[in-house]
Amino acid sequence: MINIEELKIRVFGAEWTNLQSIPSKLFDCGYCGKTVASKEGYLAAKTNTTGYFGFIYICPNCTAPVFCTKHGDTYPIKTPGNDIPNLPDELDKLYNEARASAGAGAFTAAVLVCRKMLMNIGVTEGADIGGKNFLYYIEFLSQKGFIPPNGRAWVDYIRTKGNEATHEIALMTKQDAQALINFVEMLLRFIYEFPNLVPSIAP
Repeated sequence: MINIEELKIRVFGAEWTNLQSIPSKLFDCGYCGKTVASKEGYLAAKTNTTGYFGFIYICPNCTAPVFCTKHGDTYPIKTPGNDIPNLPDELDKLYNEARASAGAGAFTAAVLVCRKMLMNIGVTEGADIGGKNFLYYIEFLSQKGFIPPNGRAWVDYIRTKGNEATHEIALMTKQDAQALINFVEMLLRFIYEFPNLVPSIAP
């Protein structure tokens, strides 16, 4: 647990001192993932200047420090997605890499990892490894029944966003990354988690 009495540190040229009452704020803690409210924390002022540019709120659940700008943005961002049991090791690493990228604000990177994951899922389930384009892996997953009947639009969305992130200069948004992670999570649960939830029935 973090000792908040020792949380008197310099960050980004600011001096954080004096645990005090600050404007109450509801936020998603980027450490424990809980939605909490707090009115205790630290005021951030530029060293040797007047005024302030943000706060550090203390999460009442895990006591971690969450930075909040004057504009209301909080950091670290709550990591999107949820843990999924029974994933192959490589897919588990990629899925959590996408989540961590989005949580760090690297939304374009998260989109690219989600696109790559569809190819890796295909290979894990028996698709050819080399010399194939992205569409081949989509068709493989669809023909093998791994994509639900109403899930093709989502796959096309991932393909479109992945192409934009790969071949165009457009940056991906938080909403783009969240949407793709949500779909990949659903697909991974459909393929790897749900089959293991079926109870074993003796003949």
